[in-house]
Amino acid sequence: MPAYVIGHLRDAAPHPEIAEYIERITATFAPYGGRFLVHGAGHEVKEGAWPGHVVVIEFPGMQEARAWWDSAAYREIAPLRSRHIEGDIILVPGVPEDYDPAGTARAMRDTLAVGATGAGAATAER
Repeated sequence: MPAYVIGHLRDAAPHPEIAEYIERITATFAPYGGRFLVHGAGHEVKEGAWPGHVVVIEFPGMQEARAWWDSAAYREIAPLRSRHIEGDIILVPGVPEDYDPAGTARAMRDTLAVGATGAGAATAER
């Protein structure tokens, strides 16, 4: 199942170290099967606020994403970015191709029903 590295990067002023980071990053994730899905593109905010830029890198799985993040090659260049760009970065697993969100809704409804039953029982005991 694929996994994704998602970066929400803010306050990115041009700097020679950022240019070097961009030049070198692909070589750090390629050995782990990583590839850019989103990079350097504008985005439309439909709800809330999202200042800055979005970066999405896809990996074959969480193991590869973690291995890349922890790799000596990436750790070497990460300060080139982090010294100049504030942001948040997450690793997140994707869903299988046959994912059906109805299963998540069913589990949520089941949890709500159990909670309602438990609350009713506690009230009846008083």
